[in-house]
Amino acid sequence: MTKTNALQAYIADDMFSDIRSDVMTLQSLAKGIFEHKDRFEDVPYSLPDPKRAGQYTAQVLYEDGVDYTESELLRTAAHMGDTMTAMCANTDYMYNCYIGLADGTFFMIDPHPENKYDGNGDIITIPVRQRPWYTNAAESGQLCFSGVMPDTYLKTPCVTCSAPVYANGELIGVVAVDMFLESIEEYVNESTKNGGFICLISDKGQVIFAPQDNPLFQVKMYEDSEDLRASANTGLSAFVQKALTESTGLQTVKVNGTEYYMAGSPMETVGWAVVSVIEKSVTEQPAQELIRAYDEINDKASAEYSAATRKLDRQTFAVVILVLLLGILISQFVAGRIVKPIESMTDDIVEGARTGKQFEMTKLYSTGDEIEVLAKAFDDLSKKARKYVKDITAITAEKERISTELSLATQIQGAMLPHIFPPYPDRHEFDVFAMMEPAREVGGDFYDFYLIDDDHLCLTMADVSGKGIPAALFMMISKTILQSCAMLGIPAGEILTKTNEALCSNNQVEMFVTVWLGILEISTGKLTCANAGHEYPVLKKAGGTFELLKDKHSFAVGGMEGIRYKEYILQLEKGDKLFLYTDGVPEATDAENGMFGTDRMLDALNAEPDAKPEQLLYNVRGAVSGFVKDAEQFDNLTMLCIEYNGT
Repeated sequence: MTKTNALQAYIADDMFSDIRSDVMTLQSLAKGIFEHKDRFEDVPYSLPDPKRAGQYTAQVLYEDGVDYTESELLRTAAHMGDTMTAMCANTDYMYNCYIGLADGTFFMIDPHPENKYDGNGDIITIPVRQRPWYTNAAESGQLCFSGVMPDTYLKTPCVTCSAPVYANGELIGVVAVDMFLESIEEYVNESTKNGGFICLISDKGQVIFAPQDNPLFQVKMYEDSEDLRASANTGLSAFVQKALTESTGLQTVKVNGTEYYMAGSPMETVGWAVVSVIEKSVTEQPAQELIRAYDEINDKASAEYSAATRKLDRQTFAVVILVLLLGILISQFVAGRIVKPIESMTDDIVEGARTGKQFEMTKLYSTGDEIEVLAKAFDDLSKKARKYVKDITAITAEKERISTELSLATQIQGAMLPHIFPPYPDRHEFDVFAMMEPAREVGGDFYDFYLIDDDHLCLTMADVSGKGIPAALFMMISKTILQSCAMLGIPAGEILTKTNEALCSNNQVEMFVTVWLGILEISTGKLTCANAGHEYPVLKKAGGTFELLKDKHSFAVGGMEGIRYKEYILQLEKGDKLFLYTDGVPEATDAENGMFGTDRMLDALNAEPDAKPEQLLYNVRGAVSGFVKDAEQFDNLTMLCIEYNGT
């Protein structure tokens, strides 16, 4: 539970780190523009246009009583419009971004210009310099995150990341990005499937996110939310204070008369904490069931031996009568030798059934006859039953922990890759589709595609050495570094070179990743490519068939320092298609250890060479399934296909 919570904190912190990076990018952009505003000519800007609903558009708003047409700051800020629009359009979690200016004007990008007007058709003013995201950043002079508050226009609860903009020592305004609760609602609600839940606590001790049906916490707006550090429950208060600064380990906290196991881990980016909670009685139920079964066994054994004792008493009495002539001394000796051990054994069994005490062999039972054999059997049975309960409890706990971690890892990995198709409904110059099926719950293969700007699309196909959770973690690191380098706008070869430098700098596990990366210039069809030890791509020219493109390979990324990766250029024409894959496709193996191979892969592609990318991938997947049949999937299956439609 402690390890899983630490992983969840890392994942949640990464989400906020991305928003922090975007806000810092806007801050740097605004600072540069305002410090060199004399180099720029005026650009047009306008009020919200309801006719453009559903499109990311630049919009001008203002405070009540402010004439936006006289704002010099607004004329300069308008130069940020294209960059801000591109950031919103190309980032899944970024719904909007904006800059509030010191003169009371407001420049923003979002897809809902229609909600900026009231029922009378008058524009809705916004108190820019009174909003918490503005005042917090302006007063602190640094980047900050707000609590949960309603969005000005959508009235939807959100958290805002904002940062002040200074030019030549003067506060110009504040840039900000909103994160709406539904962005991480699925991440939090999924945690309830295993009997517990997770929640996020702000640096002010307030519960920011938690599942709606959880039994402990309510998510409220930041001005109404309780500071748990000041809770009357001292155990909960101390736990929350520690969770915000360091990992708490597993602790027991009593709330409203119920005991809970809790584990907390801090999030360095925002100063918040992720807390995992599960009711203590839920974890102890399997052990209690085993103890109850053990008690039933003891009760049954006690009854059977009590009956045996009574029978033996009757037999002893009969023997005493028959041998009465042999004397009272012999009768007493026989009674003392047999009855006393049996009575003591019965008492021990009854006490064990009542208290759970283990039955133990003593000198009293060393009679050299059936009583000694019986006592040894009970001693052995009692020890084995106790060990059985202990082993079953440990195995059950370990199985539940592993199941929880693998389930979470599968969800995380799936969410890391683009999975909504078509990804760009408004872009008709190309059609792209991809899929990944890991051989285990998680794997090291990954694909990626994203717009660097309006005219450049980056395509990636990669395969991390190894399998399972280590490969999945290295995959997430590699994917993040590749995308970060690509967004700098540098060539494909330099992207791989910089990624190799980053991975080699601290690669203690000596893992590596093969990568094929290409940057498509959408307007011309020029595709600049680089191959770091990956499989050959497959190219189909318009009117032709799919064929292997045996490009030049370089060494795998992360395998050796100091490598400079070379690149080559493909010219795509209208109707051309490119198919990328990992070695899990040609190396798929049937029950006789035969391999699927590249020839079968090409046959599957050329069965319907003019089909759309999505159908082509399903054709290949169907051919692989028909080949391997009931054989176990040995490696990950990852594929991507793009068709260039021209401008």
